[in-house]
Amino acid sequence: MPKRTLPPLAALVLFALLLGGCGLPAHLGFNTDLQAALKPTKDNTASGLMTFRQQGKEVLIQGSFSGLSPGAHGLHIHEGGDCGGIGARNAGAHLNPFGARHGSPASPSHHLGDLPMLTAGQDGEARFQARMPVLTLDKGPTGLQGRTVIITARPDDFTTQPSGNSGPAVACGVITPAP
Repeated sequence: MPKRTLPPLAALVLFALLLGGCGLPAHLGFNTDLQAALKPTKDNTASGLMTFRQQGKEVLIQGSFSGLSPGAHGLHIHEGGDCGGIGARNAGAHLNPFGARHGSPASPSHHLGDLPMLTAGQDGEARFQARMPVLTLDKGPTGLQGRTVIITARPDDFTTQPSGNSGPAVACGVITPAP
C-alpha cells in the first residue's frame, strides 16, 4: 500500500498552526484576550481591571472598579500606551483613527475610543460591559493592544470637543495581552 503524504502547502499550513497557534489572531478562533489593570492617578483612589475579548465583529469589554466617587464617569480608550505624566497626559488623545468628532458611542459619528458611561454606586464600585464594533485586539489603527484606558472624574457630556468635558483622569491602565 502506498504511503500517503500531505501536499507541501497543506503540510506547511498545518505545521504553522501547530507551532504558532498561540500567536494567531482572534478572528481565527484563537484566544488573544487583552486586559488593562487601571491604577489611580495622583491624589485619586480609583482602580480596576478591564478585559477585552473578540467576539465575531465586536470586542466584548468588561470591567470591575472600586474607589470611584459615586455617579457617572467618562471612560475612554486613548491612542498612547503610557499612563505617565501629570493626569496621565502621556496617554494622548482618544483613539480616533477615522478623524471623527467626539460623541456618544451610540451615535453614527464618534471617536473609536468613546465608550459608554461608567456609573459608580454609593460604595464607589462599578461594573462595566459593552460590545463595541470596529475595535480589534491587534496593534493596528483600530487595535487596542498597547493603548490606554482612562476613567475621568466627571460624566462625559458626549458633546464638548474634543473630549466631552469629563474632567481629569482618576485612573489609567495600559492594554496588554492577558496572562
